[in-house]
Amino acid sequence: MVTRVVMPRLSLTMKEGTVGTWYKREGDTVEKGEPLVEVFSEKATYDLEAPASGILRKIHVEEGVDAPVNAVLAVITAIDEPFSEMEISEEPMKTVEKRILASPAAKRIAKEYEIDLSFIKGSAPEGRIVEEDVRRFIEETQGILPKVKKIIPLSGYRKTSARRVSASFKTAPHSTVVMEVDVSKTMTLRNERKVSYTAIIVKAAAKSLVECPMINSTFEGNRIKIFEDINLGVAVATENGLVVPVIHNADKRSLEETDAIIKKLGEEAEQGKLAKEDLTGGTFTVTNLGMYGVDFFLPIINPPEAAILAVGRIVEKPVVSAGKIEVRPLMILCLSYDHRIVDGSPAAKFLKKVKDCMENPRTIDN
Repeated sequence: MVTRVVMPRLSLTMKEGTVGTWYKREGDTVEKGEPLVEVFSEKATYDLEAPASGILRKIHVEEGVDAPVNAVLAVITAIDEPFSEMEISEEPMKTVEKRILASPAAKRIAKEYEIDLSFIKGSAPEGRIVEEDVRRFIEETQGILPKVKKIIPLSGYRKTSARRVSASFKTAPHSTVVMEVDVSKTMTLRNERKVSYTAIIVKAAAKSLVECPMINSTFEGNRIKIFEDINLGVAVATENGLVVPVIHNADKRSLEETDAIIKKLGEEAEQGKLAKEDLTGGTFTVTNLGMYGVDFFLPIINPPEAAILAVGRIVEKPVVSAGKIEVRPLMILCLSYDHRIVDGSPAAKFLKKVKDCMENPRTIDN
C-alpha cells in the first residue's frame, strides 16, 4: 500500500512549512514511528515521524524547500510493491511548486537573487543545476559578485521572526516611552534570592500589567481585546534566530518559579525542543540586551500583542539625592506600544509602575 508523507498542520495559523534535514534517503528502509524528516513550522522545529513501515520510495520536496500544509513530501511503499506516480492524488501535488532538477544550494541562491531556474542549464549529471551553475549565470547577467562565505536559509525561527516583525512594523503604529531606573535594591534582591535580572523584570512587568490591563491586549478588527491571562514572552536569541517562549500566568508565579521557567525555556530554545504550548498564548513580551552592553534600544512589538518592554545594561552613574551626589546603578527601560490601542499617558503609567516595582522589588511577589 502506498503511504503519503504530508506536511503537517502544527498550529491553527500554519499555512506552510519548510523541509529541513531528511534523515532517510530514497530507497532506505523506514520503520513506523521513527524520525523521517525535520520540518520547520512557523513556531518551532518538528521531527516528522514515518506514518508506516516500508521503503522510502520517493522524496518529492527536497531540503530547504517550502511546502504548504498537506502537500506530499514523500511516498512510502512496501519493500516489493510496484509504484507509479499516478497512484498519488494530483490534488495535494498541485500545491508544491513544479520540481526543477537542482541542488538545495542552487535553489536557495536562485531564490535569493530572484532567478528563474528554468533559464539555467545544469552541468551536473542528468542536467541537474548546482550552485556553480547559478553563480555563473548571475555573473554573466549581473556582473561579478562578492564571494559568499556562508548562506543561511530563511527558515524556522529566523523565517518566522522576519515575517512577524515585518508585519508588526507595517501594521502597528509604534511609539516608545523611556525611563531610567535605579536598580540598587534590585541588585540586592537578585543576590539574596539567587535569581536573574530578567526574572525580576518579568515579575515587575506582570504585576504592572494587573494594574494596567490595557497594555495586556490586542487590536482585532475594529475592537480592542483585553486579555484576562497574563502570559509573558521572553525573547531568546538562538543560532537559528529569535524565538519568544512564553511564561503562562506569570502574575501568579513566585520569583524563583519564574526564574526556573526562564532558564528551562532558554535551554529548550537553544536545543530546538520547545513545545507548541511554550510558543503560543503570549500577551506581552520582555526583551533584554543588557548582557551585550547595550544601553537602550527601541524594540518592535511582537504581534498581535499591544506592547513590548526592552531592557538595557546596568551602568553606574552619578545621581543627585537629597542635595548630595551619589553613584547609583541605573538601567534604561523602553516600552514600545501600539498607538492604535495605547496612548502616551497609559503607556507612561505602566512603565512608571514597572520602575516602582524594580526600585522596590520586595513587593513584586505580593
